[in-house]
Amino acid sequence: MTQAAVTPSPGPAHPEDPVPRDRPASPLARLRDPAWYQEYGVYVAVAVVLLFNAVFTDHFMTADNFRTQLVQVAPIVIVALGMALVIGTEGVDLSVGSTMALAAAFLPLYLGYGLVPALVVALLAGAVVGAVNGALVSLVGLQPIVATLALFVGGRGLALVMADGQLKQIVNPDLLSLGTGSFLGVPLVVWIAGLLAGAVAFLVQRTTFGRQIVAVGGNRSAAALAGLPVRRVLIGVYVLCGVLAALAGILATARLTASDPSSLGTLMELSAITAVVVGGTPLNGGSVRVLGTVAGALLMQLLRATLVKHDLPDSTAQIAQAAIIVAAVYVARERRSR
Repeated sequence: MTQAAVTPSPGPAHPEDPVPRDRPASPLARLRDPAWYQEYGVYVAVAVVLLFNAVFTDHFMTADNFRTQLVQVAPIVIVALGMALVIGTEGVDLSVGSTMALAAAFLPLYLGYGLVPALVVALLAGAVVGAVNGALVSLVGLQPIVATLALFVGGRGLALVMADGQLKQIVNPDLLSLGTGSFLGVPLVVWIAGLLAGAVAFLVQRTTFGRQIVAVGGNRSAAALAGLPVRRVLIGVYVLCGVLAALAGILATARLTASDPSSLGTLMELSAITAVVVGGTPLNGGSVRVLGTVAGALLMQLLRATLVKHDLPDSTAQIAQAAIIVAAVYVARERRSR
């Protein structure tokens, strides 16, 4: 009688047999990953610029110079924080520069009533601009670039009308102290920018509103189906962006000791968008990188200062800025395609 051959079943693995595990990516593989550049590239770039200046630029690595650079970048950081929230919802705000000018135009008109009323009115002007932008985007359904372009033009025109097209000197000592004062040796504007960065980071990471911002930016339709207040979130984000831009206008006016709506905030929208994009926040929304935004603003400021120190024209800095934007957008696109 023929017996069927029995195939032995595989037994349990020997206790000493190595368990297969995912190997961590090698350093070379990480350098090939676009996600690594988007998350850490801006910090490496800041370190490289600092190292270059430490070796090749005289008197760059000094306390006075760092103080100057931080004071100059503080308004950009404040505006960029609001821009990061807007871009996190897959939007953009081109009116931030005009909002700065509008806030600066309100200050001289109400300083006669005291510093606090003047500050409140200027900040309210920024909130109104943001509310109009948010309503046009969320209620009317306009594309953010179109909605904010209207106030990009109209806001500065209104500011010039309010100021009669003239530069007005600021003599209020309390307001001027915001731009020139310091605490523990650190300029007040730097303290304000740092505290706001911490507040925005807490908002994004620890609050329901912050999570709603990310959800709306990731997929607006899905967020609406999930019952999230999409319109309210969008309006709130644009209002915050407008208030932060108005605050930056107040601080810039205090530092310059004059209200000049014709030039204050010019091209600020481009500087803010650059800081946000270079900092790793994707233009298609769904993520907000606050620390990266601060580092992106600092990188642009250090790069501009480096070129000036080496007697290169400002146009060269603009070309370098454009190249960095293109590289950042390319890295973000490559990451999405993988």
